Amino acid sequence: MHRIHHIKAGWLLDGNGGPVQKNMLLTIEDGMFKDIVSFEECTISDPEGVTDLSHCTLLPPLIDGHVHLCMSGSADPQVRRQQLSASFKEIQPRITEHLHHHFSHGVLAVRDGGDRQGHVLRYQNESFGKGLDPVIVKTAGRAWYRKERYGALIGRFPEENETVATAFAREKEAVDHVKLVNSGVNSLHSFGRETTPQFNLDQLKELVRQAAKRGKKVMVHANGRLPVKLALEAGCHSVEHGFFMGRDNLKLMADTQTLWVPTAVTMKGLAESADTDDHPFVDKDVARKNLQHQLEQIALAREYGVTVALGTDAGCRGVLHGESVAEELKLFLKAGYSLPEAIQCATSHGAKLLGINAMGLIARERPAHFIAARATPAMLPRKLSYLEAIYLDGRPCGEEFFLRI
Repeated sequence: MHRIHHIKAGWLLDGNGGPVQKNMLLTIEDGMFKDIVSFEECTISDPEGVTDLSHCTLLPPLIDGHVHLCMSGSADPQVRRQQLSASFKEIQPRITEHLHHHFSHGVLAVRDGGDRQGHVLRYQNESFGKGLDPVIVKTAGRAWYRKERYGALIGRFPEENETVATAFAREKEAVDHVKLVNSGVNSLHSFGRETTPQFNLDQLKELVRQAAKRGKKVMVHANGRLPVKLALEAGCHSVEHGFFMGRDNLKLMADTQTLWVPTAVTMKGLAESADTDDHPFVDKDVARKNLQHQLEQIALAREYGVTVALGTDAGCRGVLHGESVAEELKLFLKAGYSLPEAIQCATSHGAKLLGINAMGLIARERPAHFIAARATPAMLPRKLSYLEAIYLDGRPCGEEFFLRI
């Protein structure tokens, strides 16, 4: 028996980057979008079969393309140290909590950038939290970095006399993608300081080839001109962060159709958390200058046609799981993106980044997954914290998802 239901939407952002549509009727049959038309252009034979969300803006579920589920956004140094050495038993409920924060803000898929002990991979493989918040998790397990360079927080390094490609080839972990660290972190005391690459071009190319043999994409932490340039020339699939990479790399990124995940909100989080204490590692003025420069690069990316996917680096100091997606969207708007363009970065571009075909768009013949924000488009992204409902396969998720914590 066919189950048909209608949803009346006050406004619709379909994830394609096009203009906001007003007063739309979505027809759902057996969990799929059957039709999407103007409410004023159709007649409903059974008015009781219509759910009225005319006070809401509907959009596809949001996707955060760069998170660290093992870490919280706490600014407390003791908390940040403890979570790096915590056992799986200690971390497991935190991962569940962080996923709930994502879900309650309409984020239904995340790409994890790795943790030192591979706890998120174990969480995923052992189905912890199954039956709770239905958030898709894609994880790198543990990242790869060069010994004595930055990366110990999120991964491990190859053994002596071993290339990173060889190290990856011998690993049997069932990861969703490969995470490589190819630069240092941004200085929070010296504006614009760049670090040298961790791996050369040949090493990067060989890793990309080895990953392709397993059907895996490579995401690369890279800041500065040369580390990003090598990642692009090697054929890596996405550049994470990309601070201070410059115009030439942005143009090359557009030409190679490499996805960029800017994570600008990290600098906002660092600057704001530095206001609360005398943290010796953060000069808030430098963090704010870093943020402004990244916004200028995001504006150039829009001009050059770079495919940008939203990622927050949630779990970093001052970057909270779930709600930081709205903060990153605000920064995209500040950089010159329209609201539909910014939402596209957090929906269809995010789905492309994660390889999720069932999400990203509200369109005919696609699964009826969407979120309803109790707001007009002019009130977004701020009102993404006030969701009326989350629909999966045409059915609203139960109230218990919102009330658990």
